[in-house]
Amino acid sequence: MSRPLLPSSVALHRPADLSTLVENRTVYSLNAFELNIFETHQQAHRVPLNLGALVLTTMLRGKKVMHLPGRPAFDYLPGESVVVGEQQTMEIDFPEANEASPTQCLAVAIPAETIRGTVDLLNERYPRVEEHTPWQLQHDQDYAHLHNTPELTGTLERIIRVSQETTAAKDVLANFTLQELLVRLMQTQARKLIFDNYAQHLTTHRFAHVVQYIKRNLAEPLPVEKLSELACMSKATFFRLFKREFGLTPVEYIIQERLKEAKRLLRHPLSTVAEVCYRTGFNNPAYFQKLFRKYEGLTPGLYKKQCLVG
Repeated sequence: MSRPLLPSSVALHRPADLSTLVENRTVYSLNAFELNIFETHQQAHRVPLNLGALVLTTMLRGKKVMHLPGRPAFDYLPGESVVVGEQQTMEIDFPEANEASPTQCLAVAIPAETIRGTVDLLNERYPRVEEHTPWQLQHDQDYAHLHNTPELTGTLERIIRVSQETTAAKDVLANFTLQELLVRLMQTQARKLIFDNYAQHLTTHRFAHVVQYIKRNLAEPLPVEKLSELACMSKATFFRLFKREFGLTPVEYIIQERLKEAKRLLRHPLSTVAEVCYRTGFNNPAYFQKLFRKYEGLTPGLYKKQCLVG
């Protein structure tokens, strides 16, 4: 029941302005990338799409079912992104699209040389914490389908905004924004690798051990000093490399994990907001309420009530 992380809304076309009801396409061509915005106003099945480059797609409205080579079909919903490899054809179902509730999706086509240049720069100047896992943009089955992070969502919003600008410096800004997008995307994939699958990497990635410790001790104090010891780093180095690797600080990650656990506990019919606050390590009900509202858009009590009604 988390809020989907979406860029600011993109206006839909008026019906009279549509050239087709299925995957109507608006294109913004820049030197750095091509931004496509697709909208569909009627049901359709197995619609093929190949943009000839590596593509980051993000759902904005409605529901699709994606078919990618070599993997089972999956639902594709607002707040999610999919990385589609160069020259890879996606086939798309639109099971619920209609005039009252169309689907809308953006797709950023990224030149291969831009990806190589950004990856090489990162690996040379800002390497990842483990040498055996260099920066790379993955589009294989395990890392193609992602839930948007706040950082990735913010950069997508800037991609849309710069694409629609008319200033003389538009292409310069677009190049910088695309590099940021690639970094945010690789950090999002790094989170999926370690945050979601830490148990598989306990002997090969020092941050996997840190993540395990955090998840097992959410109700306890989690000082950065202790976490840096687990990573065999100084406090300053640990803080810097954790943020470089994942795009958020250790403290921000701890907050996210505590809120995730709080939501799980709040769904239990007999739990109370105060009990959940202390069981997830917040120790201050007012601070818990403030953070929950900031990240989830509603109070813990209202979240609990919605879960019980649902």
